Amino acid sequence: MTHRLVRFDWALKKLLRNKANFEILEGFFSELLRRDIRIAHILESESNKQAADDKYNRVDLLAEADGGELLLIELQVEGQYDYFHRMLYGVSKLITDHMSAGFEYRQVRKVISINIVYFDLGQGEDYVYQGNTEFKGIHKNDLLHLSVTQKRNLPEAVRVADIYPQYYILKVNEFDDHAHDTLDEWVYFLKNSEIRQEFSARGLQKAAEELDIMKLPEEERDSYERYLEDRRSAESSIKSSWLEGHEKGIEKGIEKGVAQRTIEVARTMRGKGYSVDDIMAITGLSRGEVE
Repeated sequence: MTHRLVRFDWALKKLLRNKANFEILEGFFSELLRRDIRIAHILESESNKQAADDKYNRVDLLAEADGGELLLIELQVEGQYDYFHRMLYGVSKLITDHMSAGFEYRQVRKVISINIVYFDLGQGEDYVYQGNTEFKGIHKNDLLHLSVTQKRNLPEAVRVADIYPQYYILKVNEFDDHAHDTLDEWVYFLKNSEIRQEFSARGLQKAAEELDIMKLPEEERDSYERYLEDRRSAESSIKSSWLEGHEKGIEKGIEKGVAQRTIEVARTMRGKGYSVDDIMAITGLSRGEVE
């Protein structure tokens, strides 16, 4: 048995910013980061503001954990070849946006960037990737650690990597729908908008209750249906554009291939001593082209 729920991207925009539903997000963060996460606030930033493609393509949510960490969820539907650069820019902008004039460097906020993508980003076999910043010796291959003084003055950092942004990428469409652990249960939900009865991941039971389409007020159900229609229309336009470009590419490729083959045939005929007139008659090339 499964529960049919609203899409996670729409829930991010409409439902999960409500404090009453923090339990859902806390469950997702906790399962992904493998530690207990509590949300203090949902924040606004430049990346949260509405953009032209927000209707169907991009959804962001910025939360502050009770430990002061900034948790940024970016959800992207349409493929973007420079998405890695966007991840870097989004985190860099977030850090500078949350600094005050005259700050000390130790006040730089820890950012965890969680990227949920519905396209094939990069090349790899997994569907969940984690990225950290570490410094490794070129000659001795050792890992650079914090000094005693740094550990004393930076109690929030155990490793050098703890200071730097942390990245997660969830390539949702690469998941094979076989949930082997509680994080997989969340990925299953992100992909299928369904929660199986046997799922036990933190936050999912609350999601099953709060994100049930049939439990939405009529106005919100109408809003969700309009959102789905916008999504379907946008995805259809994207696919149509791709198919049109692909077909034109095939046509041009065929034309180029035929022309190249004709030239090869003409060159072979000339090598075998055929007259220019005979080559023109067989290949359709002009006299100047044959010569």
